[in-house]
Amino acid sequence: MTHAHVSYGIHAAYGLQVPPATVAAWELGEAFPSETELMALAGALWCSPGDLLGAPSTLREHRVAQGLAPIDVAMRIGMDPHDYERMEQSGTWTGNDSQATKLAEVLRLPLPSFFQVTGRDKQLAGLLNSAVETRWQAYVKKIGKLVPLPRPRLEAALKSLHSDYQARMAATLSRGAVGDNAAAGAREFLEHIVDHFWERVERAGG
Repeated sequence: MTHAHVSYGIHAAYGLQVPPATVAAWELGEAFPSETELMALAGALWCSPGDLLGAPSTLREHRVAQGLAPIDVAMRIGMDPHDYERMEQSGTWTGNDSQATKLAEVLRLPLPSFFQVTGRDKQLAGLLNSAVETRWQAYVKKIGKLVPLPRPRLEAALKSLHSDYQARMAATLSRGAVGDNAAAGAREFLEHIVDHFWERVERAGG
């Protein structure tokens, strides 16, 4: 399909005037469609909005990927629509646990995405940092309350994280550039501890 074909399809099916040059700019990443335009573009291309978004990272992107309007999500999770829209705009989750659980179901959120959009990844990061820096066994129960995973899988992930971090810390005892590089690597490891955790969780489940 040419840009003109897509432009015509959007107008014919959805009544939106989108010039071919605008379609070309979307394709090149020089401009981005509004939510309404994205829905229309997906319809014209016979795909879902999620296919056009790639990997969603925000609450709004996850909602759009499911083809839902803000009011639809708000009503399904039991939240005032205005409160939900403000939450999407601020990027800060303010709902309660029951609403969070319903949100995960409505938007079909995998655990990592659920933690990201609801802000739970910050709490998880704090627990994981403590677990790898001290005795990971002491944090299994605390992290288990936050992350609904089978205990053996959780233990395997934490043990792997702890071993990796402690090995990095042992390398910092080396002198010179080797020790400096190891220290930088250990700091970077902690900065991305949540990502490393989900990787270990997936590996333990495989």
